[in-house]
Amino acid sequence: MLLIRGSAGGTDLTGTLYERGEPSPSFKGAPDEDAPYIWVCDSFYEVESGGQETTIDGRELNVAFETPMPHGFETRERAIEAAKEHVRTQFARVGVDADAVEIEVTKTEAETH
Repeated sequence: MLLIRGSAGGTDLTGTLYERGEPSPSFKGAPDEDAPYIWVCDSFYEVESGGQETTIDGRELNVAFETPMPHGFETRERAIEAAKEHVRTQFARVGVDADAVEIEVTKTEAETH
């Protein structure tokens, strides 16, 4: 399992990439477990009111979260590329320059249940 973390504006966003042979997520909406690589991460956007108050890049704003939408990929390279793009896009949605996002990929052991 890989954790893919983006850091920018004083906050982080981390998603999980399940690799070939690891138990894939089993929640409603999870992709077919035949997909060898599965990416799961929050999506968020700025809202006028409601949501969760947070400070990003020195600005106080309200952020709403969407239900994580898992995506299946055939290759590890494409999955990592899509994960990085997803993380940068989330920061861009709240006004942080996507190029300012630092990405870290960390290998970790899959949890066994």
